[in-house]
Amino acid sequence: MADDGSVYLGLDFGTSGARAALISAEGGLLAEWREPYDIAIVDSWRYALFRLLAGIPAEFRRHLAAIAFDGTSSTVVLCDGNGHPVTSTLLYNDQRAKVEAQALQTLIPEENPAISASSSLAKLLWLAKQPGADSARFFLHQADWLAAQLHGHWGVSDYHNALKLGYDVTNLRYPEWVNTLPVAPWLPHVAVPGEDIGPLRPEIAREFALPQDCLVRAGTTDSIAAFLAAGASQPGEAVTSLGSTLVLKLLSATRIDAPRYGIYSHRLGNLWLAGGASNSGGAVLKRFFSDDELAELSLRIDPRQDSGLDYYPLPAPGERFPLADPEMEPRLDPRPAEDSRFLHGMLEGMAKIEAAGYRLLEQLGATPLKSVQTAGGGARNPAWTAIRARLLGVPVKAAAHGEAAYGTALLARSGPSLYNGPN
Repeated sequence: MADDGSVYLGLDFGTSGARAALISAEGGLLAEWREPYDIAIVDSWRYALFRLLAGIPAEFRRHLAAIAFDGTSSTVVLCDGNGHPVTSTLLYNDQRAKVEAQALQTLIPEENPAISASSSLAKLLWLAKQPGADSARFFLHQADWLAAQLHGHWGVSDYHNALKLGYDVTNLRYPEWVNTLPVAPWLPHVAVPGEDIGPLRPEIAREFALPQDCLVRAGTTDSIAAFLAAGASQPGEAVTSLGSTLVLKLLSATRIDAPRYGIYSHRLGNLWLAGGASNSGGAVLKRFFSDDELAELSLRIDPRQDSGLDYYPLPAPGERFPLADPEMEPRLDPRPAEDSRFLHGMLEGMAKIEAAGYRLLEQLGATPLKSVQTAGGGARNPAWTAIRARLLGVPVKAAAHGEAAYGTALLARSGPSLYNGPN
């Protein structure tokens, strides 16, 4: 894309704060900034949004061409006709809709991601039973609600956020079994991620000195935005996020879904983003070591050598991927006298989990792994990177851009063409 002076804004509302990234037409990062917010309070979302808009550098304001949002997957709110919440907000990890999820099992195909208690659809059915729901008109995901603050069109989502609402991302429509539910009138219209929704509301453009023709485009989820930021574009390319947990995402020419392992596929244009998440990761490391200790001990590890330990590091009982066992116990014995060897075994154990995860995706029909980019704090540990490369058997490198807001800015810039649009 030629650099015509236009700039593009990505706004990321994740679990640990709200972030903004401003990029040029060529994808160069121009500025990044962040604001704290309370993910459980909708008014806090709005306040953080307006603070982020106020933080756009003055020299770029009149060149802003498009904005896109990402939000936490399945964080949802039921609103009236003016976008005001009429019930409580349910967060991404809320599991209270167990009864509703069980009822859905008689309607939903077994492989559908909407079947879990934390899905958007199960939450919608739970919210429909709460006081105040009789005045509802729109059911929105976090990114949907935030974007509507700017474009004013309530009741619009995207097919990344809507996947766990039962939306059929292959045929780009709600299936009939969703349309027959009593909550169907509240379902949002679903757009292609990056699709033009509308220009800024005039009062927003005036308040923040932004162009009135600046477009707001359909958004995505925070985890997909992080994948987009890494820049993987070919089947077989993957991104592993080494944060509190271990999240694997593999770009595939074929779609795979296996809810028993927490595996499902998001559509990216004509490709599929298959993934799963292990409970292992940085959280278990921090139970034993500080950041300084991790850095110092890692220097003593020879990543070319096997530790001789057979660990399965978990912060607490229970694993979801690549093994589905809610009762699985952490395996961290025996503990050697040397802390560096103990850490070596833990890093190696997590690398084995990662390798097993990508093997499982391939066994289920995904495109075989060709390379891995790494995001998250673990990407800064050279010993861990070398151990992972040895066990994965493919090139491993740090992602050029690790912030989800950068990926969302790319979506604002390129629109649906970022992955060639739908079939």
